[in-house]
Amino acid sequence: MSAGDRDAARVSIRILEKEYMVACPHEERSALLDAAEFLNGKMREIRDSGKVVGLDRVAVMAALNLAHELLKLQDKQRRDEVEQGNRVRALRERIDGALQRGQQLDL
Repeated sequence: MSAGDRDAARVSIRILEKEYMVACPHEERSALLDAAEFLNGKMREIRDSGKVVGLDRVAVMAALNLAHELLKLQDKQRRDEVEQGNRVRALRERIDGALQRGQQLDL
């Protein structure tokens, strides 16, 4: 048994009435349980809509929906970072301009 195995907890999660044993670091156990509960809710919504039949198809649809949401959030974060960078650059240019004007007045 490696040191990594000793540091892992075996966690039982239940998704759509099916139990899964998952190994994870002890400190991530709570996050894993939250993620499993979130996924279970998403999969229940899809299953209960009646539009998708079969556990594997429900799982794929849930994964696609979550991947789509993640990509949208990542794209928004990138756009926000670019916008913040532009604002910082504009502020720096204004500060540099003000400092140069101030130095010219001192001469």
